[in-house]
Amino acid sequence: MKRKRRKRTTMLQSGQTQSSSIRMRIFSDDQIWEIKQAAFDIVEKVGFVCFHKEAQKMLADAGAWVKADRIRLPRHIAEACLATTPKGWTIYDRDGRRAMEVEGRKSHYGTSTASPYTRDVYTGEIRATGLTDIANGARVADACENIDFVMPMGSSSDVPLNTADVNEFPTVAANTTKPMVFIGYTPLGCAYVYEMAAVVAGGMDALKEKPFVIAYPEGIAPLFYPDDTIERIFVSADRFMPQLPGSTIQAGATGPVTLAGVTAQMTAEAIIHIVIAQLRNPGCPVAMSANAAVLNMTTALNTMGAPELSLGQCAQAEVAQSFNLPTWGLAGATDSKGLDAQAGLEAAFSILSQGMGGLNLIHDVGYMAAGMICSLEQLVMGNEIIGMAKRFVSGITVNRETLARDVIEAVGPRGHFLQQRHTMNHFKDELWRPGLLDQTAIETWTQAGRQTMADRTRDATVSILESHTPKALSDKTMAELERLRREAERELLAQLEKA
Repeated sequence: MKRKRRKRTTMLQSGQTQSSSIRMRIFSDDQIWEIKQAAFDIVEKVGFVCFHKEAQKMLADAGAWVKADRIRLPRHIAEACLATTPKGWTIYDRDGRRAMEVEGRKSHYGTSTASPYTRDVYTGEIRATGLTDIANGARVADACENIDFVMPMGSSSDVPLNTADVNEFPTVAANTTKPMVFIGYTPLGCAYVYEMAAVVAGGMDALKEKPFVIAYPEGIAPLFYPDDTIERIFVSADRFMPQLPGSTIQAGATGPVTLAGVTAQMTAEAIIHIVIAQLRNPGCPVAMSANAAVLNMTTALNTMGAPELSLGQCAQAEVAQSFNLPTWGLAGATDSKGLDAQAGLEAAFSILSQGMGGLNLIHDVGYMAAGMICSLEQLVMGNEIIGMAKRFVSGITVNRETLARDVIEAVGPRGHFLQQRHTMNHFKDELWRPGLLDQTAIETWTQAGRQTMADRTRDATVSILESHTPKALSDKTMAELERLRREAERELLAQLEKA
């Protein structure tokens, strides 16, 4: 006689939280209010410098106070522009697939960019960056499962002056399908990057509907917006494409040494950028972003491994989150010049802390020497650290299945859980598995050649370079990108010669 399987009864439990991710908070609500008050006060009482006549007229017509080249923004103008700024964006990949929801506390990690030097993965030599390095960076990032967006890893020194952006965009686009963030070096270069992106997307309308590129116009702290920065803001706003304000406020140099003051200034400079973009084209997507930086008071050099950098980024992001606007981070970077313990320590600290802070777009995974070097090995090691951080921040799910009361009861004292179906059902999702970290026995490690983390990371990076083939663009698309590249290069060089 067959025994009937007993049905498991279900239970109703109202108001239960089954899963909660790990998070941290820097400020209390009243501290955030104080910082916002200070930021609005800065834009209204201090203002900013801008020589751009069209921008001056636009701001004056909106009610800003313009005296000579100093512009101050009444709070009601800033608040009106913040109200029209989208509270999040969806970013797609090169093939039009949904890739990143840039909103709330959803974190995405991306590569480093714009450094003059590259650390050669084969020789360890530190040398000038070339276009081949940009291609290699995109290809390695394409293979890293925890890298969500790609920036050109370096600034090409082997292309004509002022043409790096129009040479680097097609190089990156040909070597990864992932979304891209780009630094446009000139307004004309930015415009051509969008033309190229439209070719990849299938037209400008298709690009606007499913954007896979984000611009990164950078003001100059403290509170200066040069003509070319204004023009780059306009180029993105006119096309209704997402952009990231990128002023860098260095504690004790281009901003106050106190982090509260840095946070207020970062917020103020982001508000100024947002106002300029919204007055140009209301509703265009803009983040509330900036970069916190730390001046080493002994060496007088910028430092990217300092804990205050991550503290400042998380602090400013917390203020931006109170506006429900997208945020920007900087993590996975090191001040070390080689792949050593310092490189791992500094990268891990910033990646985890900024993930816990809920920053949206966290760039610069792969930087060495405080941003002077891009390193593929640092990127690959960062990819591993991000995997660990994602698992930690995801937290613990608590429900009937995960509490496993019945499993514990069935196994009882002195039993083991290896043969339980519950173990087989859950271990792959519950337990993170490393790709580079060594968790083997001493004997196994010895027999494998006593490899260090640096050895394994180098081997993994070389393996990607020698075996990974990104999805190719069509010959027709590549031909059109090359035509636009040549046209842009001619126009940029003619513009430079005329200037």
